Amino acid sequence: MKGNHQKHVNLRRSDRLGEFGRLEWAIIGAPCDTINGLAASLVAELAASCWVAYVDADHKENQNRADTENNIISKGAALHYTDKIEHARFDYGHPPNGYQRRMLMNVCDIVLVNGNHFPATRQIVIIDPKKEQSLQKKLDRLTQVDIILLTESGQEIYPFLQAHLGGQVQHIPILQISDTQLIASELQKKWRQMTPPIYGLVLAGGKSQRMGEDKGAMVYHQKTQREHVADLLQPHCEKVFVSCRPDQAAQIESEQPYPILADTFLGLGPLGAILTAFRHNPDAAWLVAACDLPLLNSDALSQLIRARDVSKIATAFRQPGEEGWPEPLITIWEPKSYLLALQFLAQGYSCPRKILINSDIRLIDCSLPEALKNVNTQEEKGEIMGLLGAE
Repeated sequence: MKGNHQKHVNLRRSDRLGEFGRLEWAIIGAPCDTINGLAASLVAELAASCWVAYVDADHKENQNRADTENNIISKGAALHYTDKIEHARFDYGHPPNGYQRRMLMNVCDIVLVNGNHFPATRQIVIIDPKKEQSLQKKLDRLTQVDIILLTESGQEIYPFLQAHLGGQVQHIPILQISDTQLIASELQKKWRQMTPPIYGLVLAGGKSQRMGEDKGAMVYHQKTQREHVADLLQPHCEKVFVSCRPDQAAQIESEQPYPILADTFLGLGPLGAILTAFRHNPDAAWLVAACDLPLLNSDALSQLIRARDVSKIATAFRQPGEEGWPEPLITIWEPKSYLLALQFLAQGYSCPRKILINSDIRLIDCSLPEALKNVNTQEEKGEIMGLLGAE
């Protein structure tokens, strides 16, 4: 008898990825024109606070869909994907598969889907008599109904729908389809409820070549810098990890209380540590802090977290100085940045700052710019020790 054999590495996959994105709703139960109109109205309500995509299908006999497509984009949609049956709207030779669609829609916070043509992990059900029989045939698509919409006053939910939903129906908001502001508010509330938790990551895997000694092991505050920075992160994060090279793991694990994430993306510097963190948990946002920031404090971290924009790739401090570049090593990296970072890596770029410069991020000025001062040489170490000793 052969033993169990695993051919491929067992990678942790996101629990939130659906057919198209991390948070998606199929709108089902009404004619396509009704669904398209509702989607356009919802996009207009949501566009100011988050990135929204719309997924639809088209048929050769429907030549007026171009007007709807233009309308969706004009309402503020970040992306509109249309399966044109014979080709895709992005001028692909053939429609992209599920993996490719998720890459295209990675930046989007909410994906609205025409449920007459595509399934999604969540659903908005419309009670429209014109589509009652069609809906009854698609009950298998109703896996997580979040909203029920009535097209007429005084309507009742179909008996077959009530039976399918069982006791859940009592907890599902029932709204009028015309009240798009309230519908959008419900979607936005669901989106906010799914805000990724913040995990902390102390970057302590550098070789400290300019310093000549391990910067993570240096002591400015009666403990090693890697433990000190981890202690600063701990009140702000659900979990905190210390990142290091594989050859450092045993020693670092033995000397401090925080769990270790040894690099699994090797030879990439800080980007390897960030990717390793996302490999460990792709559904968390990672608050990354370098260990060579001896003046970093809780106030600076609090400012960064208060400014967090979950609709962006990341939230970062602007580096003090003329350039005004983002400081990548004291940054909140959102889950959507994982795929983006891998795409940069595939193009031959491993610089986290380059990823931030060329992405949609929230960039703020630190009210305590000295907190961002890093120490790379013995001379800089002496200056910092002098400052701390003078306090």
